[in-house]
Amino acid sequence: MRKFLFAMLALPLFALSQNKTVVSVNRVFPKPDKIQAFEKALGDHAQKYHKGDYFWRVFFIESGPDAGGYHITEGPCSWDAVDKRADISAEHTADWDKMVQPYLTDKSSNSYSVYRADLSSVPLTEYSDKIAINHVFYKPGYQPEMEEAFKLLKKTWAASGQSIAVYESSGSGEPQYAVVTRYKQGLKERERDFRAPMKDRYEKENGTGSWVKYNDVLKMAVDHSWAELLTLKPAMGSK
Repeated sequence: MRKFLFAMLALPLFALSQNKTVVSVNRVFPKPDKIQAFEKALGDHAQKYHKGDYFWRVFFIESGPDAGGYHITEGPCSWDAVDKRADISAEHTADWDKMVQPYLTDKSSNSYSVYRADLSSVPLTEYSDKIAINHVFYKPGYQPEMEEAFKLLKKTWAASGQSIAVYESSGSGEPQYAVVTRYKQGLKERERDFRAPMKDRYEKENGTGSWVKYNDVLKMAVDHSWAELLTLKPAMGSK
């Protein structure tokens, strides 16, 4: 009985330690004359070495400053799994170096982010093939204001059927939130008349005059932002 009680008490700590909300993102840019060979090589690599916690979803970046690149998301996993991922086999590394790296330019980036369920209107793994990412960089000291703004936005997104996942950057450059809109019905959701105007929807959920207050927070707290559209490339990811 004592062992059973101890096990039950340990469950919350175990669940916390296994919290799979971490994703890593690697952005790579193939040589213009090697795109087809690169896409095949990356897909082969993903399907051999990226399973479970290290599952890959690969997107082509359609627009924005990184247009033409490939956005590779690994995870979700726990920070403990990230620790263990540091020990990649020699075979795995050799496959990348021999089969994928020769097709790449020198441009690349790596980052970690944590999914924030409290700020999102969609579960972490409820994905879509078409997405938009808005990268929001906030000024130092304004994280509480940004989080409160996202909590009010979440009410609006949920009420109007928008699937939006919010990720917080972790140890990866300037502090930012990546606001990922998942277009479950495709890019037609971007049409101006697909939903009521954002101001009307926001004030319906948060009260008259709340839209002005929201924009005042943005003017005060946001340093800069930029956006992009991406399309899933299923053949290039894990199976």
